[in-house]
Amino acid sequence: MTTEQLATIVLGQQKVGAEAYYWWCTGFMILIHVGFLMYEVGATRMKNAVSSGVKNLLAFAFMIPTFWLFGWYVYLAFPNGFMPIDLGGYASPWNVSMGPMLSDQETGVFWAAFTLFACTTASIFSGSVIERIRISAFTFLAVILGSFVWVIGASWGWQYNGWLVTQWGFHDTAAAGVVHTIAGFFAFGVLLNLGPRIGKYNEDGSANELEGHSLVSSFVGLLLLIAGFFGFLGACLIWPGVLIYDPADLVGLGYGEGGWTNIYGSPATLSSFVYNTLMGLAGGMIGAFWWSKGNPFWMMSGGLAGIFICASGLDIWYPGFAFILGVFAGCVIIPVNNWLHNTFKIDDCVGAVTIHGVCGVLGVLVVGIFASGYPAAGDIPPTSFVGQLVGCIVMVLTGFLPGYIISYVMNAMGWLRVPDSVQAAGIDSADLNLRAYADK
Repeated sequence: MTTEQLATIVLGQQKVGAEAYYWWCTGFMILIHVGFLMYEVGATRMKNAVSSGVKNLLAFAFMIPTFWLFGWYVYLAFPNGFMPIDLGGYASPWNVSMGPMLSDQETGVFWAAFTLFACTTASIFSGSVIERIRISAFTFLAVILGSFVWVIGASWGWQYNGWLVTQWGFHDTAAAGVVHTIAGFFAFGVLLNLGPRIGKYNEDGSANELEGHSLVSSFVGLLLLIAGFFGFLGACLIWPGVLIYDPADLVGLGYGEGGWTNIYGSPATLSSFVYNTLMGLAGGMIGAFWWSKGNPFWMMSGGLAGIFICASGLDIWYPGFAFILGVFAGCVIIPVNNWLHNTFKIDDCVGAVTIHGVCGVLGVLVVGIFASGYPAAGDIPPTSFVGQLVGCIVMVLTGFLPGYIISYVMNAMGWLRVPDSVQAAGIDSADLNLRAYADK
């Protein structure tokens, strides 16, 4: 057997292994959306429980065809800004690569993983706007966020040839910036125009707690979210020798023989991901439990915050440091959430702006503070605080500006918010003529 024949066999085995690996990552990622749905429905009052579930399912359903039509193309075509590069038709829905060709064991599974990333951004946004947004308006905004807005940020900062990476050394391995920051600040922009639920604020500006109908559902949802994030985080690693990189690109990036890489082509391991994910989760839960004096809702939310603050440097943190970061995130989310509500009079029902947006920002910045100078593959500049700060600003604006501007126009058209009479009666009965529980 010649060397060339052996290399062909090895590459074929790698592609089969990669196809199976990302297939199962995508399957686990669906648990994220089961978790978000249960989390959100539990945080909703009973009169709106069905509508909350419906809008989650619709966002999931609409994201899949729209990401096939243009989302995947946007990711690959815009690494240098808003002027698309020539892909030779690749990633267009009519290209053969976007069909079931037997020789391509890469495109479909990676498209699926990125589609589920897109669905995650919509689910992050979803919980913040429950009980007063129109279902059609939410679905439209979710598609804008999931199939275009976050994809632009990912194209700039979540592939090895994105301009934030090549010019600034931006390091965001597990998407604290390109997913969580963008989705969190998109939600913030929409919340400013959507306004609070009826009864959230009193005439003197003081706030009321509008409790959901099932804390148990939210608990189960949060645990499913964490299980699903293992699929999400696993899909942030590159299987040896696959994805859109060809072998020459990988050699140029400094890629060795075998071994995982992060999204930028630098060495990474599943061990680093699992150590730091679990340590950040535990730290976040402990920090939030302590700061909230035992509030179980914030305890579980703190676990998510602990994962997100570690996400940008998930490939490089020492586990003990990831735990410290998690504790910090768990402590900071509650006062920051209260400050945002008191200052802007928003009604972020599940704390998405803080848990995802603010902790996403912190996750990006701590890499610049504690991992400045960390080397990158190929000609990519090393990590720096300035580079992380620039990336952070870009991600905040990429999320906030479209969310605010588009929702402002929709609100002016009367399309964003349900009428107060519908909100008072409950969207389930007024709009859907349904009840969450038949005997209630």
